Amino acid sequence: MSTRFDLIVFDWDGTLMDSTAAIAHAIQSACRDLGLSVPDDIRARHVIGLGLAEALQYAAPDLPAREYPKIAERYRHHYFAANETLTLFPGIAGLLAWLRREGRLLAVATGKSRAGLDRVLDQSGLGSLFHATRCADECFSKPHPAMLEELMAELGAASGKTLMIGDTTHDLRMAKNAGAAGVGVGFGAHPLAALRAETPLACVETPEELAAWLKTNA
Repeated sequence: MSTRFDLIVFDWDGTLMDSTAAIAHAIQSACRDLGLSVPDDIRARHVIGLGLAEALQYAAPDLPAREYPKIAERYRHHYFAANETLTLFPGIAGLLAWLRREGRLLAVATGKSRAGLDRVLDQSGLGSLFHATRCADECFSKPHPAMLEELMAELGAASGKTLMIGDTTHDLRMAKNAGAAGVGVGFGAHPLAALRAETPLACVETPEELAAWLKTNA
């Protein structure tokens, strides 16, 4: 196996966990609870992966910033209602375990909060597989390169040996901004056409294709 990349960084929602629909529904329901215009599916999915403030500026542009805590509370209410039904994409746990056995450094860069990521890492049993993680409430929001830059610095990985894998244009732009390579996955929040427009190293359509690509190219 080649060692083209020493550090492989994954987004969480829509990349490792099949949670895109639940997040979009929670955003829409929260807006509805507060009497706001309800974003359509495309608009609700577009903000997945962003930090809270950036996501709300796009999904609920008429909401004053002072009201963000209210919509965040309603979002959490609706998301947690579906939380127990969320699962990892097929084969993801095995793929991560294999990469770890192969000696790769693994990390997560996510729009989740630290509390949210720690919860799902514990629930999924994947926490021990990652060497480091960064969350939206600890860094600038994607596509700013801060998450990747901090992960590379912490783990001693060069940008040219780092790969970012994600389901949104925010992930791929972050990779570009950090000087890292990117791979888009088309089974999450953003359509394949939008991912391909960012000219990543590759785009895959299924978790199985992602595993095959990594085993051959990473």
